[in-house]
Amino acid sequence: MQQIINFVIRNKTFLLFLLLFGIALSLTIQSHNYHKSQFINSANFLSGGVYGTFSGIDDYFGLKEKNNALIEENQLLRAQLSNTQNEVDSTWTDSISNGTFKYYNAKVYRNNYASTNNYLLINKGKKDGVQQDFGVLTSKGIVGIIENTSNGYSTVLSILNTKSRVNARIKATNHMGSLKWDGNSLELTQLTDISKFAPVKVGDTIVTGGSSSIFPAGIGIGSIHDFSLDPSGDTYTINVKLFNDMTNIGYVYIVENEDAEEINTLENGIND
Repeated sequence: MQQIINFVIRNKTFLLFLLLFGIALSLTIQSHNYHKSQFINSANFLSGGVYGTFSGIDDYFGLKEKNNALIEENQLLRAQLSNTQNEVDSTWTDSISNGTFKYYNAKVYRNNYASTNNYLLINKGKKDGVQQDFGVLTSKGIVGIIENTSNGYSTVLSILNTKSRVNARIKATNHMGSLKWDGNSLELTQLTDISKFAPVKVGDTIVTGGSSSIFPAGIGIGSIHDFSLDPSGDTYTINVKLFNDMTNIGYVYIVENEDAEEINTLENGIND
């Protein structure tokens, strides 16, 4: 306390000046509208900058939480969309699209794309309800199919795997074929067994066909890059440019067809 008193005594002249200056400035601002508005604008600018800085810092550290919230929201929206698609899209005429699809979100821990037999590792497994033959996709398009599961993890057979086979169709014409990969370009997969009578056009969209119990019908895959007739002359082989950048997959959705067991049982009975 004594130090404060000594400081005031030593600097009484300067402190008196500051006091009188403050009073004069206040009277000037209060008595002139222009000065008053300029003062308020300056104060708002300063306080806004300070709050903006702290808000930016808070937003930065909250990105992970917000990102997870967006993933969960997209998961819910995708489930609602797929379960009502048959009501709003007349091109969904196959029986599989009438099934009930459940979605899980997952993070990709590892993504191999440098070989001909590529896999992804994701952080969801048996304890999360994930099983073999569930589909895996992003908001842009399909990624692959669950092949093996442990308690907390699963491996995904990538569509960039020469063993992968996915039922697909040309969206504009509904011509069905089989999507597989020739092991070359990371951007292109091949759609085979498309009739030579199909009106194929560069740029047409390729989507899941819905003739299996893995993916809902109409999920995006890519667009037609180019095409050629097979040596037999009866069918096309179509190069499909993927919607997904398969070298940059961070988060995915796992899709479960809750009617798959019933559908597979019926199909196995017919085959027997």
